[in-house]
Amino acid sequence: MARDNRSTVRLDSPKGLRTRVLPGRQRVSRDRFGRATEAIARAMGTPQFLIALTLFCVAWMGYNVLAPESWRFDSAAIGFTALTLILSLQASYAAPLILLAQNRQDDRDRVQFEQDRQRAERNLADTEYLAREVVALRIAIRDMASKDFIRAELRSLLEELDRRDADEHAADRAGDHAADARG
Repeated sequence: MARDNRSTVRLDSPKGLRTRVLPGRQRVSRDRFGRATEAIARAMGTPQFLIALTLFCVAWMGYNVLAPESWRFDSAAIGFTALTLILSLQASYAAPLILLAQNRQDDRDRVQFEQDRQRAERNLADTEYLAREVVALRIAIRDMASKDFIRAELRSLLEELDRRDADEHAADRAGDHAADARG
């Protein structure tokens, strides 16, 4: 019966659908964390960062070599152990941050590629549709009467009307001559 009191969300469901383990605690947005890590990784790749890190190391070593013995906190005799630890710590955080930023960039590239593919499919479909429409218009235009065809038809109709008028006029004159001959 203890199992019935548990949440209805199962472990095989996506993580976004599960309830939080500690509901009272505010979690930082993954996107905000990702943006921050990308900014750090981007900053680590700049010449300014490398110059600043170099100046920090030179100042550290200079101080621990030139300062009075009682003021030194990292001995050159044992190879600047504290500086080595600090640089190792920095490197141990830099590598995962860079990988996280690279993974996020890969995800963005994947989404961009998918959008480009969909856009290309839409463009292809639109192009095929327009090509079909152009072919349909060409077929329709081929079946349509051209200006020359209409002119030729009108001329033949005018000639036919002129012949009818001439025939009717000749028939009227012949009828008038027959009436005159009778009368």
